[in-house]
Amino acid sequence: MPLTKLRNIGIAAHIDAGKTTVTERILYFTGVTRKTGEVHDGKATMDFMKQEQERGITIASAAISCSWKGSQINIIDTPGHVDFTVEVERSLRVIDGMIAVFCAVGGVEPQSETVWNQADRYKVPRIAFVNKMDRTGANFNEVVKQLNTTLDAKAIAFQLPMGAEDNFIGMIDVIQKKAYIFTDKDCIETDVPEEYRSAYITARNQLIEKLADYNEDIMTLYFKEKEVPAELIIKAAREATLKLLVTPVFCGAAYKNKGVQLLLDAVVDYLPSPIDKGAIVGIDMDDAEKTRTRNPSAKDPFSALAFKVINDAFVGQQTFIRIYSGSITNGVQVYNAVKKKPERIGRLFRIKAKEREEIQEAGPGDIVALVGMKYTKTGDTLCDINHRLLLENIHIPQTVIELKVMPPKPKDQQKLGEALNKLANEDPSFRVRFNDETGETVISGMGELHLEIIIDRLRVEFHVEVEVGEPAVAFRETITTEVESDYKHAKQSGGKGQFARTVMRIEPNEGKGFEFVDKIKGGSIPTEYIPSVKKGILKTLEAGILAGFPVVDVKVVLLDGAFHPVDSSDMAFQTCASICFKQGFMKANPILLEPVMKIEVNTPDDYIGDVSGNLNKRRGKIESMRRYRKGSQKLNGFVPLTEMFGYATQLRNISSGRANYSMEFFKYMPTPKAIQEEILKKLEEKKKLEK
Repeated sequence: MPLTKLRNIGIAAHIDAGKTTVTERILYFTGVTRKTGEVHDGKATMDFMKQEQERGITIASAAISCSWKGSQINIIDTPGHVDFTVEVERSLRVIDGMIAVFCAVGGVEPQSETVWNQADRYKVPRIAFVNKMDRTGANFNEVVKQLNTTLDAKAIAFQLPMGAEDNFIGMIDVIQKKAYIFTDKDCIETDVPEEYRSAYITARNQLIEKLADYNEDIMTLYFKEKEVPAELIIKAAREATLKLLVTPVFCGAAYKNKGVQLLLDAVVDYLPSPIDKGAIVGIDMDDAEKTRTRNPSAKDPFSALAFKVINDAFVGQQTFIRIYSGSITNGVQVYNAVKKKPERIGRLFRIKAKEREEIQEAGPGDIVALVGMKYTKTGDTLCDINHRLLLENIHIPQTVIELKVMPPKPKDQQKLGEALNKLANEDPSFRVRFNDETGETVISGMGELHLEIIIDRLRVEFHVEVEVGEPAVAFRETITTEVESDYKHAKQSGGKGQFARTVMRIEPNEGKGFEFVDKIKGGSIPTEYIPSVKKGILKTLEAGILAGFPVVDVKVVLLDGAFHPVDSSDMAFQTCASICFKQGFMKANPILLEPVMKIEVNTPDDYIGDVSGNLNKRRGKIESMRRYRKGSQKLNGFVPLTEMFGYATQLRNISSGRANYSMEFFKYMPTPKAIQEEILKKLEEKKKLEK
């Protein structure tokens, strides 16, 4: 199949907008499945994890291929819950186009904004589908308006609904001047009914007027007041969509099978092929100053990005990749540009949700799974061993919540460690650390649901029982002033001793993470021990100093030191650097950073005072209030995660169950002094009790 006929698309939206139902209907109409799976009864093809079926939500992005009117469509269905935002992030990194699904009642919701911003970051062309037009309160025009005011989506209606709620019978194609009426079994194509003629003419004029800005042929016809042919409108609309100048909007009711076939037509008509996306740019591994392009062609050297790793009980670890150029076959050796190691591909699979089909070869544009990879993780670049290239990595958000976990029996500690490492391998937004001093295993993730799913998977998939502590906020530690620190480490205990001296300057490095600068002159610390100094500091950063939380945003400049020809060693310099850094850190006015969340509360007008008052009590800062729909308002702001435990219950009580909220990580910010002292005091008391 020519590459122009290939579409790699993602389906993304806020939770409960109906993404998975849309995907299920696409699979049904393209003949991949013979009956439609439903989310509510746990039978959805794409939600095949036990945890997804029990909760009726998508947790992991799933991939599947189907065909429509001579084109192959590779679909990735992504989660809508903010705790699994990294799944959306890594999917958007490798797809070419996106269907953004919006609920006709809920409109633009908080996670819709997050997904939209992620798609903007990766410059993904998209079309919008206003779903659930049959629901009470459905309002197509209001959703289009919200797309433009809230997301600046440059949205234009390519379809108009006929009716709404119980009276939703179909839609009008604004370009083709046709109406489609859906019955239980059929889709009837007719002329535009008279009662919709005025709305249809207005919508068509708006569409042509907008496209005239980007297409001279349409502009000429428009000014001459001549008829603009449908083929020209589609061509211009496609070009504008690919350049992110417009977002075509379609509508339907996926659960009732209304509008899905027309949405598939739109995917083929308006979303890009790998050829449309063009060449990908990467850094030349042999010369970091140069960039190299790879065209979507089998003739170019092989390049691909690994975007997902899962452990399969039958075939072992599967690594999902998107191929950008060249081709691969079973048994071929490729190069991992991040790990700087060669990898041999064992077997190649085309994935159909939980089913897999073994293939012999894959080429540009393909999304496939590899078996047999030893080193490759999410975000790694795979390339031709003779043409080494590094592609842009995937943005991984910071973790914000922690749990202490332990096996009921000490002998199960190794089993727990192995299972957690496999899960951390799959999910880069899930982290595990082991505290040597306390013997505790601490897991951290994006939210309470995220960690709840991890614990559930430990028990169900890995058969590891765990005892779980209370959820705790994942603070960070940093410094606010610059200091110099000088420490000499000298130990003599019979035989070979330990000797090292380091002098370092420690500086705040806000928002830039950890930086290490070597300014040693005259060999006061031999070159081979410089990495030991850095290693000692890195270990200390991870373990924390002030209260056991990871240290971030510091710059260390190594200025001077001393060594002994016999007693100096790798370990001596690691230990010396660690103590030197700790001492300097404690003099540099250390502070705790707390995760601050972006929150959006949807509340009826009656409760706006109580809701905003409650947020203020929680140290929240309200940024804006805006009309959500008649009688309701959206309240946006920022609030520290520390204050948000138990908020769901309290919000229900305040609003008699009528308000709802969603929040996502915004950034780490300094903790107020009084709160910091309180937190440190509590942690100290907790340590004493545990002893």
